[in-house]
Amino acid sequence: MPWRTRRFGGLGGLMGAGARISSGLAALCVAAVLSGCGGGERQDEGEPSGRFPLQVSEARFPREQSLAETTDLVLTARNAGDEQIPDLAVTIYTEEPPADGSFNVRLPDRGLANPSRPVWILEEGYPKKLPDGAKLSDLAQRGPGGTDAAQVNTYSFGALAPDQEVTMVWEVEPVMPGTFTVRYEMAADLQGEARAVTPSGDPVEGEFVATISDQPPRTRITDSGEVVETNSN
Repeated sequence: MPWRTRRFGGLGGLMGAGARISSGLAALCVAAVLSGCGGGERQDEGEPSGRFPLQVSEARFPREQSLAETTDLVLTARNAGDEQIPDLAVTIYTEEPPADGSFNVRLPDRGLANPSRPVWILEEGYPKKLPDGAKLSDLAQRGPGGTDAAQVNTYSFGALAPDQEVTMVWEVEPVMPGTFTVRYEMAADLQGEARAVTPSGDPVEGEFVATISDQPPRTRITDSGEVVETNSN
């Protein structure tokens, strides 16, 4: 995100001894900014930087979905470099421009106080990491994923050692019919200049196109009590 320049008002109109002292200190600080006023370090000093190879080995989200039928968005990424990725971060957003929330869209009605509306509802406690050897059905019994970040569309999954792989799961429920594009982008850190790149040097990103039917799936209960989908024909 580019730095924004803030304009300060003139100091000549300030009155009183205290104001004159403050003005003098401010002028000295501005004059010495190139040499490091106060001897302080840059705000981004020590933050991770560089390019970190990351390979997405699995990316899936059902193309055909139905209202009220929960489904999973699954991403599997492997650290393809020889250095630890500081903090794997995944940003997910639906359509352009991004709305407030990964699975929301921004409605064109200018009269709305909040134009963001959910297409999918993210199930509580998700996203989660899928442990090695576990099944998606096992995740329901596990606690919250602990992957929240300050950004409304970004999730943090922690450090990733060389050749280490992580599978990330978002369980969602469709609540708005239509065809939508869900995009994902991966970074190697939330705050610094650490960039995740593919082994060929490109940004790590992708998208899914999903169509949500306004007809819920037809189901029946078997003799054993299992709920299964039936053929719509």
